[in-house]
Amino acid sequence: MTDVERRLLQGMQLIPLRRFADERGWFCEIRRDSLLPRPVRQTNVSFSRQGVIRGLHFHERGQDDLFVCLQGMARVVLLDRESGETFSLDIGDENPVAVWVPGYHAHGFEALTDVLFCYHVSEEYDADNPDERGISWADPRVKHLWSTQAPILSPRDLTAS
Repeated sequence: MTDVERRLLQGMQLIPLRRFADERGWFCEIRRDSLLPRPVRQTNVSFSRQGVIRGLHFHERGQDDLFVCLQGMARVVLLDRESGETFSLDIGDENPVAVWVPGYHAHGFEALTDVLFCYHVSEEYDADNPDERGISWADPRVKHLWSTQAPILSPRDLTAS
């Protein structure tokens, strides 16, 4: 068991990704439902500039996420809201791994470079009744895990408590 695996929070899963490269570029399988604790129902992609933090978010009704950094490097940060335990891992070009995030953990990511980021989620988004709550990126339990102390934030993430 690696040091990273020893630090996993309850319900988390890391899925190594393999890139097959040649002179044309590369190919990578980023999701195989048979490896996941439950199926996903929606896939989202975001582009974030270096210095952006998205989160921390959590889901009370049970949405889980599969995080994959498609291009660039991102720091994934999780907080077990009950125990206060934390987890962080840099993923992307230099560490191709997918991270299964149980939605009851507060979670987010920081763009260490410009990143193209993919979220596979286990529930479809309901704009009329979203299952998304927030915790400040600067919460003392996680603030030390980010590489920046002056992130670029959305208005919603800026006001999370």
